[in-house]
Amino acid sequence: MTSVKPILIKNAEQIITVKGFSGQPAKGSQMGKLSVLENGALFIREGRIEAVGAGHEVEALANSYPDRDEIDASGMIVLPGLVDPHTHLVHAGTREDEFRMRLDGATYMEIMEAGGGIHATTSRTRAATSEQLFREGWEKLNLFLKHGVTTVEAKSGYGLDWETEYKQLKAAKRLDEDHSVDVVSTFMAAHAVPAEYKNNPDEFISLIINEMLPRVAEEKLAEFNDVFCERGVFTPGQSQRLLEAGKKYGLIPKIHADEIEPYGGAELAADVGAISADHLLKASSYGIKRMAEEGVIGVLLPGTAFFLMAESANGRKMIDAGMAVALSTDFNPGSSPTVSMPLIMNLACLKMRMMPEEAIVAATINAAHAIRRADKIGSIEKGKQADVLIADVPNYKQLFYHYGMNHTHTVIKKGRLVVRGGALC
Repeated sequence: MTSVKPILIKNAEQIITVKGFSGQPAKGSQMGKLSVLENGALFIREGRIEAVGAGHEVEALANSYPDRDEIDASGMIVLPGLVDPHTHLVHAGTREDEFRMRLDGATYMEIMEAGGGIHATTSRTRAATSEQLFREGWEKLNLFLKHGVTTVEAKSGYGLDWETEYKQLKAAKRLDEDHSVDVVSTFMAAHAVPAEYKNNPDEFISLIINEMLPRVAEEKLAEFNDVFCERGVFTPGQSQRLLEAGKKYGLIPKIHADEIEPYGGAELAADVGAISADHLLKASSYGIKRMAEEGVIGVLLPGTAFFLMAESANGRKMIDAGMAVALSTDFNPGSSPTVSMPLIMNLACLKMRMMPEEAIVAATINAAHAIRRADKIGSIEKGKQADVLIADVPNYKQLFYHYGMNHTHTVIKKGRLVVRGGALC
């Protein structure tokens, strides 16, 4: 990285540092303990946070670097850059026609069984060129940035064959290398049962294990291995077989769990040592207990439930049970076509009864833990990567009071200004 000017952020009404969890995800009641510095300043140098604290102390340090940029954050707050730990970023096309179908009463699974849903996007993604996937992903990352998101996880899964899965993973890798936003890859060939294996999903699982996983590992195309564990898609047994096989190749398990009905996905996540189980709308009380015991992070996706007109996951119950909870958009073309993490944080409070403090923790440090990046991002602490969001509100409570609004003013990524005044730099 070429050198950049140091940056001093001064006169902030609040700096939401989200620190103090000793290197572990915040669990249960810890999630309500938000670290807030009033009237503070932040100094960034060489892409990292050099100092955060009282204004006069930080400004005195910054004076040693006269060739610096200064940002006056009067009337605004400073937070860690938001982290989105569950997206389907790389794909082709949209599915707006399904929106009308759902309004007419069709369910998610009915749409998929009729050839829509994941299968519709799979057809378009198979037909897309690598350059098209890269270009569409680039534009979506620009939108994420303008909503204060500085790191996203990106799953494959719209190929269901090696050629297209590989194309998706390579596009994600290129986006990570070229775009300001950090992109963390997850391999998810087991997103649906392809039509050619409809009557033999076990054979498709074997294909993934024997032919795809070795190539993903060999080329270091992903860090995580995910599966859609749901009735009508992959059974708990098939899901466990795949996730255990991935572990042998160094891929960390994730799981789409208990989204449509209780199916043992939360329990399976605990059994295989998954880093996270995601969705969890129908997770059992026992599954929640097991996840809390084993330290599996629950990645909750209230935007998906909202868009599908379904009841949200019980975030309040999960936090009260001692679970670590993170938040994500689940950005995808069918069930959650949004990049707005601020809206997701609103929905966490309005639909899952989470408190504002818990929602911030869930969208920053806990989300970073869900993709193994919490040592670098997710909080504002000396030595961490300078991924910073400045929001144009005088206190963090207004992020939630003004629902559905994007208050992003400035975004700094690795010490570089990438958004200023709400526009890309």
